[in-house]
Amino acid sequence: MFGKKMVKDMIERSSENGADRRRFLQSAGALGLGVIGAGALGGATVAQAAGDTEAADVTATEFAAAGAAPSDGAVLNFALNLEYLEAEFYLHAVTGEGLPDSWTTGKGVRGGVTGGYEVPFQTPRIKQYAKEIAADEQAHVAFLRKALGGAAVSRPAIDIRDSFTAAARAAGLIGMTDTFDPYANEDNFLLAAFLFEDVGVTAYKGAAPLITNKTYLGAAAGILAVEAYHAATIRTSLFEKGMSGPVKKLSAARNSLDGPPLDDQGITAYGEANINPTDTNGIAFGRTPGHVLNIVYLNPGKVSHGGFYPKGVNGEVRVSG
Repeated sequence: MFGKKMVKDMIERSSENGADRRRFLQSAGALGLGVIGAGALGGATVAQAAGDTEAADVTATEFAAAGAAPSDGAVLNFALNLEYLEAEFYLHAVTGEGLPDSWTTGKGVRGGVTGGYEVPFQTPRIKQYAKEIAADEQAHVAFLRKALGGAAVSRPAIDIRDSFTAAARAAGLIGMTDTFDPYANEDNFLLAAFLFEDVGVTAYKGAAPLITNKTYLGAAAGILAVEAYHAATIRTSLFEKGMSGPVKKLSAARNSLDGPPLDDQGITAYGEANINPTDTNGIAFGRTPGHVLNIVYLNPGKVSHGGFYPKGVNGEVRVSG
């Protein structure tokens, strides 16, 4: 049974206005307050985090500095935005189609997906890797939507075509008038996947300290582990293909977008394999939500849209920097 103080703390943590507190209490009442689980908390998450009201133009760093870190629901919705992007990319690459429409509804403005088609894989094992990763990313979307309940944000507008060209030009992979098609062949696919996967790992590592609910934290840790497996698989595939040169350029571009410290690493170091990018203690580094958005918006400044999210992500945590 939850004590009164614990329930009060949960209410305050999960909501920022009267309407949200009422929704929380309604959910709690239906469950008797004795068996409040992740679904109930998710359904009572901050309306602002879910997109009911206009999101404040503040970064996650500024939230923390003000002593008011984003709610658990806001952090999970931030992760859901990233999972929408990864799921759409991988599903299109292996099936030619994206998420079912019924999986893209929620709070905020639902957007469409620009680009994406089935990759003509030549290497059977790489195609198998891609299929498994696509299934995992789709499962992550389903899990987060279920955990958040009615507070889940909808899929924002996603660009998985022109954004890759912009990233490739910025990294110097192609000329300023050339285009980069991540679906044209498996090498391009792997480079595009590399752009996503390391960001996913660092995003979950950076967001973990912001989560207070242990159930949510455990789930985030589980997703982090899977994203790390994905990243290692993509990095290993690129290393085996001898593609350290273009990977190094993409890594440098990510470093330039999210600013210091320059933690991002390529797939080789001192002429040897560097499959796991870590610090001197063998620990993976993390990124703040704001720095993650710098990369996916393809902009080193403080902005609320661009790159892979032409109209920005949905939810409270939406400004980069």
